[in-house]
Amino acid sequence: MRDIVKQCEKWLCDEVHRAGAKGIILGLSGGIDSSVLAALGREALGREGVLGVIMPCGSNPADESDAKLLAESLDVRYTRADLSETFRVMCDSIGGNLSPLVCSNMKARLRMVTLYALGQANGLLVCGTSNRSEYETGYFTKYGDSGSDLMPLVSFLKRDIRAMAKILGVPDRIITKAPSAGLVDGQTDEGDMGFTYDVLDEYLATGTITDPSAKERIDVMRRRSEHKRKPIPFFKPQY
Repeated sequence: MRDIVKQCEKWLCDEVHRAGAKGIILGLSGGIDSSVLAALGREALGREGVLGVIMPCGSNPADESDAKLLAESLDVRYTRADLSETFRVMCDSIGGNLSPLVCSNMKARLRMVTLYALGQANGLLVCGTSNRSEYETGYFTKYGDSGSDLMPLVSFLKRDIRAMAKILGVPDRIITKAPSAGLVDGQTDEGDMGFTYDVLDEYLATGTITDPSAKERIDVMRRRSEHKRKPIPFFKPQY
């Protein structure tokens, strides 16, 4: 895993240099995925080559505390953009009865817009934080957290991310906290999915799963989210 971490750091360097960019920008949520990505970027590109953005949007204050802990522990540059009022105004403008899922996706897309604005202003590539476990089940927002220039972690299962976090010096408090998108108070990834990351990772890695209901749920999630992993369909006229 140490060798793979070094490979990923070199890949990040190569992609940034190929694009003529100054570095990378990412949402710093206080979770393990963004923490690992920030640490990888800090090692690969130095302090000036990484900018983390803390984007509260009616979020749990503990997530912001964890994001700051990571930034201060690993000397990662960061800024803050509070999107709570922006989200409220947007909801008022749209009107109607918006479901919790619609609201969560709106928040993720507001964060994407923020990252691209700051990235363009500073010559930075936007990096997505999705891992393989999330990507294969579609546990991400289309044109939200998947809206990025680079996706450095999408080949790694959640258990790989935990191993990388330990190697990169991510604080234990972040490694051991329950994974959450941080979009709804009290929400956890595993609560939403109905199975644990350990079960999901084993199934994705080996095809083995002992719980039939979990297998069915995972298979359905993968099938229904296939459109998220494909290019946008476009019409080709026949002349």
